[in-house]
Amino acid sequence: MKLNHINIVVTDVPQAIHLFENQLGFKCIVNRKDRMAVLTNTDEFALVLWSAQLNKEQTVHYPENFHIGFYQPDREAVIAIYEKLQGEAVTFESEPKQIRNTFGFYFHFDHLMIEISVIPASFE
Repeated sequence: MKLNHINIVVTDVPQAIHLFENQLGFKCIVNRKDRMAVLTNTDEFALVLWSAQLNKEQTVHYPENFHIGFYQPDREAVIAIYEKLQGEAVTFESEPKQIRNTFGFYFHFDHLMIEISVIPASFE
């Protein structure tokens, strides 16, 4: 069974579209202004950005350590993304570094934690 979409809640849909399109390789295919958007990537994965304003409880709460991740082919790709993200409205936990059995970094954007790392050798 293939995971084909995920819905994440954000407080600023246009800013999230900007980040995912300009930094993480997605393309917006549905944009309902500040309410919701659907983005896709080359793997035909659909990322739904849902505005917290549409929820009964408008405060965004993700569990501790919940995150989404993007595997990269090598350390150079991880470093290139880190450098490209410098001008964005994100908060870094650290510079790219050795994390368990891989190399990468985490950053925070609109209540969401995102990981950029090399595919761990244990997965190959």
